[in-house]
Amino acid sequence: MIYSVDVTVTAPVEPTEVSDRVARAVEALFPNADVEVRDDEVVASTHDLEAFREKLFEQRILDTARGAFLDGRTDDGFAFDVKKQAAFQGVVNFAVGNPSELGDLHVEVTVREPSVDEFVAYLAPETEDGRPVEDLDE
Repeated sequence: MIYSVDVTVTAPVEPTEVSDRVARAVEALFPNADVEVRDDEVVASTHDLEAFREKLFEQRILDTARGAFLDGRTDDGFAFDVKKQAAFQGVVNFAVGNPSELGDLHVEVTVREPSVDEFVAYLAPETEDGRPVEDLDE
């Protein structure tokens, strides 16, 4: 699928953390992102979510991801949070409820093409028995 998105990832760097480790957590989920380390936060931007999409498929969490994306849906995109500690291990773990002590990675996705709903369906398609519905038709 051809898509056009702008993705911004922000993560706080707490006084007890090493900023390079927070940057590596971001890079583990978004390896093509341009990462900038600041005093008290890490900010990254990318236009490529293929590696993140692959992790969703590998971890078999498409329904969870789809729910998180739709919960954070706006007119021009969606936002969600993932646990920083899990991200450092290269694992997607959506943050729900209270933020963790160290803070979470906050991801904002602005979708230019296709529509927001079509992009969410691409990133995390609907499933049946854990398999994408589109695969069941083949």
